[in-house]
Amino acid sequence: MKEFEEFTFANNLRVVYKRVSSTKIVHCGIAIDVGSRDEAPHQFGLAHFWEHMAFKGTDQRKSHHILHSIDSVGGELNAYTTKEKIYFYISVLDRFADKAFDILTDITFRSIFPEKQIERERQVILEEMAMYNDSPDDAIQDELEDLIFKEHPLGHNILGNPTTVKSFAKEHFDAFIASNLDTSRIVVSVVGNLPVSKIKRLITKYLADVPAISNASRSEVKLQTQALQIEQKKPIMQAHVGIGMPAFPLSDKRRMPLAMVANLLGGPGLNTRLNMQLREKMACVYAIDAHYSAFADTGLFSVFFATELKNLAKSKKAVFKELNALKNKPLGSLQLHRLKEQMLGQLAMAEENHASLMLAMAKSLLDTGTIQSIDEVFAEIEQVSAKQLQAVSQQVFDASKINMLTFIPTENGVY
Repeated sequence: MKEFEEFTFANNLRVVYKRVSSTKIVHCGIAIDVGSRDEAPHQFGLAHFWEHMAFKGTDQRKSHHILHSIDSVGGELNAYTTKEKIYFYISVLDRFADKAFDILTDITFRSIFPEKQIERERQVILEEMAMYNDSPDDAIQDELEDLIFKEHPLGHNILGNPTTVKSFAKEHFDAFIASNLDTSRIVVSVVGNLPVSKIKRLITKYLADVPAISNASRSEVKLQTQALQIEQKKPIMQAHVGIGMPAFPLSDKRRMPLAMVANLLGGPGLNTRLNMQLREKMACVYAIDAHYSAFADTGLFSVFFATELKNLAKSKKAVFKELNALKNKPLGSLQLHRLKEQMLGQLAMAEENHASLMLAMAKSLLDTGTIQSIDEVFAEIEQVSAKQLQAVSQQVFDASKINMLTFIPTENGVY
């Protein structure tokens, strides 16, 4: 049996299915290659608003019918928006798979955006925005991306802003979908223990008659060419720092080495270089993270932390010391071995989360046109050399490309 079953409908919708014999749950999702980066300035926040409104009424169902239909059988119905994608997904006992595909298709393709529901949800999103903006940890990430992606929609907050969110009406959703939806950029992803034949029957029943739609490709990113160092005063208790630099896009072969560098510096483990130095040794931070985000045509490597103002200068110095260490000296064989073992273990555990696996399969097929088995990913990691890690560090951690945004606390911080 093949690890992944893939097929494509006449309307260009693609389907990927992985059968897992140990589960009684079917996880199914629809991933749409449209996100906040596809918005014009007057549309900022519209993709995320669409995601919310998908649950608020369709041709066939009222909002409360949608919400109760899956919860009433112990399942989970959810969605989220990223810079480049919108995901709608359901996890449910496999005997309710027919219901799951019915609901999933309905909210994705037949939402009607009732005006009364738009008004209610507008207030919910404004509250979400206020909660988000009240958190300097979140706010600094958005402002740093805006700085680096200079006026391109890829940099703006997924939630939008109060002015745009207050302006949206039904016709704005309809126009945005009509100008961005493309069935060749939609993937249906499923993980479960149903026969492939049944999966094909269900998806054919609910998705084969979706009309084929095509649209132009998205605009390219224009990066900030001059590295900037900016400080802003904020009513907060700690200084917050965001360090960011342009990185490699999804199609770049250097993605894996750079992902490994991010994991070594500030990944999920407690033994990362930045955590060991700034928290365990210096006691200057509670948490510090390094991230590598790859997009269709560019990427971003970033480091975020918060510290008391008196520790700000030495904390920044310590971060750059670690970045320079990776540029100046390759990892030893034992260090490289430990890094690989850590990543292999993290990936193996992630594979155990079947809902996350289902979403990852959809993203991979949209982004790269293929899905790697876990064994293929393991092999790719094993092939990475210390010289490759050093090379990508030298290319990305170039001082002339490093942007830094610092929130400086005022005397009367309120957080």
